[in-house]
Amino acid sequence: MCAMILIIEDDPDIRQMLRVALDQAGYETDEAGDGPEGLAKAQSGRFAMILLDIGLPGIDGLQLCRRLRETHETPILFLTARDDEVDRILGFEFGADDYVTKPFSPRELMARIKAILKRTHLPVTEGLHRGVLRLDKDRHECSVAGQIVTLTARELDLLALLMKRPDRVVPRPDLTDRLYGVGQAVSDRTLDSHLRNLRQKLSKAGCPDAVETVHGVGVRLGPCLGLVATE
Repeated sequence: MCAMILIIEDDPDIRQMLRVALDQAGYETDEAGDGPEGLAKAQSGRFAMILLDIGLPGIDGLQLCRRLRETHETPILFLTARDDEVDRILGFEFGADDYVTKPFSPRELMARIKAILKRTHLPVTEGLHRGVLRLDKDRHECSVAGQIVTLTARELDLLALLMKRPDRVVPRPDLTDRLYGVGQAVSDRTLDSHLRNLRQKLSKAGCPDAVETVHGVGVRLGPCLGLVATE
Protein backbone atom coordinates (compact mmCIF):
# COMPACT_ATOMS: atom_id res chain seq x y z
CA MET A 1 0.00 0.00 0.00
CA CYS A 2 1.30 3.47 -0.89
CA ALA A 3 2.04 5.93 1.88
CA MET A 4 -0.71 8.52 2.33
CA ILE A 5 0.53 12.12 2.71
CA LEU A 6 -1.59 15.05 3.87
CA ILE A 7 -0.94 18.44 2.23
CA ILE A 8 -2.05 21.41 4.37
CA GLU A 9 -1.47 24.51 2.24
CA ASP A 10 -3.70 27.50 1.49
CA ASP A 11 -2.22 28.27 -1.95
CA PRO A 12 -4.12 26.14 -4.53
CA ASP A 13 -1.27 26.33 -7.06
CA ILE A 14 1.23 24.98 -4.57
CA ARG A 15 -1.22 22.27 -3.51
CA GLN A 16 -1.61 21.20 -7.14
CA MET A 17 2.16 21.16 -7.69
CA LEU A 18 2.65 19.06 -4.56
CA ARG A 19 -0.17 16.70 -5.50
CA VAL A 20 1.28 16.07 -8.96
CA ALA A 21 4.84 15.61 -7.64
CA LEU A 22 3.72 13.20 -4.93
CA ASP A 23 1.52 11.26 -7.36
CA GLN A 24 4.45 10.86 -9.75
CA ALA A 25 6.59 9.63 -6.84
CA GLY A 26 4.00 6.96 -6.02
CA TYR A 27 2.34 8.49 -2.95
CA GLU A 28 -1.35 8.91 -2.26
CA THR A 29 -2.50 12.34 -1.10
CA ASP A 30 -5.24 14.24 0.64
CA GLU A 31 -5.30 17.99 1.16
CA ALA A 32 -6.68 20.87 3.19
CA GLY A 33 -6.70 24.59 2.44
CA ASP A 34 -6.78 26.04 5.96
CA GLY A 35 -5.78 25.30 9.54
CA PRO A 36 -9.06 23.97 10.99
CA GLU A 37 -9.67 21.59 8.07
CA GLY A 38 -6.06 20.46 8.17
CA LEU A 39 -6.14 19.78 11.91
CA ALA A 40 -9.36 17.76 11.62
CA LYS A 41 -7.89 15.58 8.86
CA ALA A 42 -4.51 15.22 10.56
CA GLN A 43 -6.13 14.00 13.76
CA SER A 44 -7.59 11.02 11.92
CA GLY A 45 -4.19 9.36 12.24
CA ARG A 46 -4.35 7.75 8.79
CA PHE A 47 -1.40 9.62 7.27
CA ALA A 48 2.21 8.51 7.04
CA MET A 49 3.34 12.15 6.86
CA ILE A 50 2.07 15.73 6.83
CA LEU A 51 3.30 18.62 4.67
CA LEU A 52 2.36 21.73 6.64
CA ASP A 53 2.46 25.37 5.56
CA ILE A 54 3.22 27.85 8.35
CA GLY A 55 1.13 30.76 7.05
CA LEU A 56 -2.32 29.18 7.19
CA PRO A 57 -5.66 30.93 7.75
CA GLY A 58 -7.74 29.95 10.77
CA ILE A 59 -4.96 28.19 12.69
CA ASP A 60 -1.37 28.86 11.64
CA GLY A 61 0.97 25.97 11.00
CA LEU A 62 2.99 26.40 14.19
CA GLN A 63 -0.09 26.21 16.42
CA LEU A 64 -1.52 23.35 14.38
CA CYS A 65 1.71 21.42 14.84
CA ARG A 66 1.72 22.09 18.59
CA ARG A 67 -1.88 20.93 18.98
CA LEU A 68 -1.34 17.84 16.86
CA ARG A 69 1.72 16.83 18.87
CA GLU A 70 -0.40 16.63 22.02
CA THR A 71 -1.93 13.40 20.74
CA HIS A 72 -0.17 12.30 17.52
CA GLU A 73 3.39 11.58 16.39
CA THR A 74 2.88 11.64 12.60
CA PRO A 75 6.04 13.07 10.93
CA ILE A 76 5.60 16.75 9.97
CA LEU A 77 7.59 18.63 7.34
CA PHE A 78 7.06 22.40 7.32
CA LEU A 79 6.63 24.36 4.10
CA THR A 80 7.54 27.95 4.85
CA ALA A 81 8.07 31.15 2.90
CA ARG A 82 9.81 32.65 5.92
CA ASP A 83 13.57 32.38 5.70
CA ASP A 84 13.89 33.23 9.39
CA GLU A 85 15.76 31.03 11.85
CA VAL A 86 13.30 31.96 14.59
CA ASP A 87 10.44 30.37 12.63
CA ARG A 88 12.47 27.24 12.00
CA ILE A 89 13.44 26.91 15.66
CA LEU A 90 9.82 27.42 16.73
CA GLY A 91 8.79 24.71 14.33
CA PHE A 92 11.20 22.25 15.93
CA GLU A 93 10.13 23.40 19.39
CA PHE A 94 6.53 22.54 18.50
CA GLY A 95 7.50 19.12 17.20
CA ALA A 96 8.27 19.40 13.46
CA ASP A 97 10.67 16.86 11.96
CA ASP A 98 12.07 18.95 9.10
CA TYR A 99 11.32 21.95 6.87
CA VAL A 100 11.86 23.34 3.37
CA THR A 101 11.82 27.02 2.49
CA LYS A 102 9.77 28.30 -0.45
CA PRO A 103 10.51 28.37 -3.28
CA PHE A 104 11.73 24.78 -3.20
CA SER A 105 12.38 22.21 -5.90
CA PRO A 106 10.12 19.14 -6.06
CA ARG A 107 13.27 17.01 -6.22
CA GLU A 108 14.55 18.41 -2.93
CA LEU A 109 11.15 17.97 -1.31
CA MET A 110 10.87 14.33 -2.45
CA ALA A 111 14.35 13.64 -1.06
CA ARG A 112 13.35 15.08 2.33
CA ILE A 113 10.10 13.08 2.35
CA LYS A 114 11.83 9.81 1.48
CA ALA A 115 14.49 10.39 4.15
CA ILE A 116 11.90 11.04 6.86
CA LEU A 117 9.72 8.07 5.89
CA LYS A 118 12.77 5.82 5.75
CA ARG A 119 13.80 6.88 9.26
CA THR A 120 10.35 6.50 10.76
CA HIS A 121 9.74 3.07 9.19
CA LEU A 122 13.24 1.64 9.60
CA PRO A 123 12.94 -1.85 11.09
CA VAL A 124 15.30 -3.08 13.80
CA THR A 125 15.93 -6.63 14.96
CA GLU A 126 15.41 -5.84 18.63
CA GLY A 127 14.52 -2.99 20.92
CA LEU A 128 17.04 -0.84 22.74
CA HIS A 129 16.96 -0.50 26.48
CA ARG A 130 18.94 1.01 29.33
CA GLY A 131 17.73 1.25 32.89
CA VAL A 132 14.07 2.28 32.87
CA LEU A 133 14.29 3.53 29.26
CA ARG A 134 13.17 1.39 26.33
CA LEU A 135 13.01 2.18 22.62
CA ASP A 136 11.43 0.20 19.79
CA LYS A 137 12.12 1.92 16.47
CA ASP A 138 10.09 -0.60 14.51
CA ARG A 139 6.99 0.47 16.45
CA HIS A 140 8.15 4.08 16.84
CA GLU A 141 7.65 3.58 20.56
CA CYS A 142 9.56 4.91 23.56
CA SER A 143 8.76 4.15 27.18
CA VAL A 144 10.03 4.99 30.66
CA ALA A 145 9.27 2.33 33.28
CA GLY A 146 6.42 1.16 31.09
CA GLN A 147 4.98 4.65 30.48
CA ILE A 148 4.77 5.58 26.79
CA VAL A 149 6.59 8.79 25.84
CA THR A 150 5.49 10.41 22.57
CA LEU A 151 8.49 11.51 20.49
CA THR A 152 8.76 13.10 17.06
CA ALA A 153 10.60 11.13 14.38
CA ARG A 154 13.66 13.35 14.79
CA GLU A 155 13.69 12.97 18.58
CA LEU A 156 13.36 9.21 18.25
CA ASP A 157 16.28 9.10 15.79
CA LEU A 158 18.37 11.21 18.16
CA LEU A 159 17.62 8.95 21.12
CA ALA A 160 18.32 5.82 19.07
CA LEU A 161 21.74 7.18 18.07
CA LEU A 162 22.64 7.68 21.73
CA MET A 163 21.20 4.34 22.87
CA LYS A 164 23.17 2.44 20.21
CA ARG A 165 26.37 3.91 21.71
CA PRO A 166 25.84 3.69 25.47
CA ASP A 167 28.55 5.38 27.60
CA ARG A 168 30.16 6.83 24.48
CA VAL A 169 30.24 10.58 23.98
CA VAL A 170 28.98 11.43 20.49
CA PRO A 171 30.40 14.72 19.13
CA ARG A 172 27.75 17.24 18.15
CA PRO A 173 28.90 17.37 14.48
CA ASP A 174 28.46 13.57 14.28
CA LEU A 175 24.92 13.84 15.67
CA THR A 176 24.05 16.53 13.13
CA ASP A 177 25.49 14.54 10.21
CA ARG A 178 23.62 11.38 11.23
CA LEU A 179 20.33 13.18 11.77
CA TYR A 180 20.33 15.46 8.72
CA GLY A 181 22.93 14.04 6.36
CA VAL A 182 26.54 14.99 5.76
CA GLY A 183 27.04 18.53 4.48
CA GLN A 184 23.60 19.86 5.42
CA ALA A 185 23.63 23.40 6.83
CA VAL A 186 22.03 22.94 10.25
CA SER A 187 22.53 25.44 13.07
CA ASP A 188 23.56 24.48 16.60
CA ARG A 189 20.27 25.94 17.83
CA THR A 190 18.33 23.37 15.82
CA LEU A 191 20.15 20.47 17.48
CA ASP A 192 19.81 22.19 20.87
CA SER A 193 16.06 22.43 20.33
CA HIS A 194 15.72 18.68 19.69
CA LEU A 195 17.93 17.83 22.66
CA ARG A 196 15.97 20.13 24.95
CA ASN A 197 12.62 18.69 23.85
CA LEU A 198 13.90 15.13 24.27
CA ARG A 199 15.23 15.84 27.77
CA GLN A 200 12.00 17.51 28.85
CA LYS A 201 9.80 14.65 27.63
CA LEU A 202 11.93 11.93 29.22
CA SER A 203 12.33 13.91 32.44
CA LYS A 204 8.60 14.47 32.74
CA ALA A 205 8.08 10.72 32.34
CA GLY A 206 10.50 9.97 35.17
CA CYS A 207 13.91 9.70 33.49
CA PRO A 208 15.72 13.04 34.01
CA ASP A 209 19.19 11.48 33.62
CA ALA A 210 18.76 10.07 30.10
CA VAL A 211 20.72 12.65 28.09
CA GLU A 212 24.00 14.08 29.35
CA THR A 213 26.01 16.91 27.83
CA VAL A 214 29.79 16.72 28.12
CA HIS A 215 30.71 20.35 27.62
CA GLY A 216 33.17 20.94 24.82
CA VAL A 217 32.94 17.31 23.66
CA GLY A 218 29.41 16.18 22.83
CA VAL A 219 26.39 14.24 24.14
CA ARG A 220 25.99 10.78 25.63
CA LEU A 221 23.31 8.52 27.04
CA GLY A 222 22.99 8.76 30.81
CA PRO A 223 22.39 5.89 33.27
CA CYS A 224 18.58 6.12 32.92
CA LEU A 225 18.02 5.15 36.53
CA GLY A 226 14.65 6.84 36.70
CA LEU A 227 15.34 8.89 39.78
CA VAL A 228 12.83 11.68 40.30
CA ALA A 229 10.81 13.17 37.45
CA THR A 230 11.03 16.93 37.08
CA GLU A 231 8.10 19.14 36.23
